[in-house]
Amino acid sequence: MQTKVIVVGAGPVGTVAAYYLAQNGIDVVLLEAGSDCAQDLRASTFHPPTLEMLDRFDITKRLIEVGLQAPVYHFRERQSGEVIDFDMSELSDVTRYPFRVQCEQYHLSRMLAEGIAAMPNADVLFDHHVVAIEQDSTGVDLYAETPLAIKKLRADFVIGADGANSIVRKWLGTEFDGFTYPEKFLCLTTEEPLQDHIKGLCYVNYVSDPLEWMVLLKVPSLWRILVPAEHSESDAALLSDAKKNDVFERLIGSGSTVRTEHRTIYRVHQRVAKQFLDRRVAIIGDAAHLNNPIGGFGMNSGIHDAFNLCHQLTGIFKSGWDADKALAQFEVQRRTTTHDFTQAQTIRNLEYLSDGRTKEHSKRKEELLAIRADPQQRRQFLLRQSMIESLDKEREAA
Repeated sequence: MQTKVIVVGAGPVGTVAAYYLAQNGIDVVLLEAGSDCAQDLRASTFHPPTLEMLDRFDITKRLIEVGLQAPVYHFRERQSGEVIDFDMSELSDVTRYPFRVQCEQYHLSRMLAEGIAAMPNADVLFDHHVVAIEQDSTGVDLYAETPLAIKKLRADFVIGADGANSIVRKWLGTEFDGFTYPEKFLCLTTEEPLQDHIKGLCYVNYVSDPLEWMVLLKVPSLWRILVPAEHSESDAALLSDAKKNDVFERLIGSGSTVRTEHRTIYRVHQRVAKQFLDRRVAIIGDAAHLNNPIGGFGMNSGIHDAFNLCHQLTGIFKSGWDADKALAQFEVQRRTTTHDFTQAQTIRNLEYLSDGRTKEHSKRKEELLAIRADPQQRRQFLLRQSMIESLDKEREAA
């Protein structure tokens, strides 16, 4: 089976890459190890630049219809009840979408996968697990295990968008530098109307507390609650009713009456691959970089990877761009943005929430209050947290 590009992984990043290429007339095959686009609850925030990019696919309107518009987000002090609010509508002069859309990532993946399957120059192959990759001077051979056989595919280029445990990255032998946070992260989802218990709660809330920070995010049908947990706590204890009751008892004064829909344990990493490109194979999204979830940058930065890379590939195929130069530009731009913005900002965001017992937290709180009070500083903060600033700098570097 031969094609121009193989994309591995049918999550939001892989489906964006495959759709972009197919829409531009480039033959593409999208492979997914699972039997469907995974119903993963981890990513749920779409930032303004991402919504503008997805407009090219006529998909943004559909995301807004199934999601929630969240122009306002809060940094909250849990004990005092103090709220430091930021309103993205102040950016209406620089973006068509001065808000976040809160919507589970699988909605995007499934919309795009259906669109890709309907295009004559594209295929979506589920139950195809990559087992080997071999490169030569003219292309890439990829071997995928199916329920019935080992299938061989040949392409000019391969894109690995197959997540944190990327088999593509492992076959390239690329180092994945960084660290793993010592604590675990517990995510609980519930239909309980938290807004009825906590005055003034908005859709996106970062809650600081000397004893336990948390993130409260609303998606259309559920509230998602993310809390840290000691590494020494067993998974069984974290997933127990006792733990659930304890979290909600301290949050809204009622634990045993709250029903949860999901209880999930995550290990959270800050890692960046030593290289995003090896000759004809590139890695993007979680395959190339991982960060903590505070700020909602992970999925968005992966989608930005996909647009950058596929812009270069389209130039190579359609306009005769020099492949080495075009792909080198992708790697420099996206690795620089990942290091200078995504990694730095997510680490800082988590430090603000988790340093509740230290004087450093008080210092950061005062900084945040000063930013909130000053129109110029506030605008720069909103541009940075909305990811508009990072893409502007990337374009300037080009």
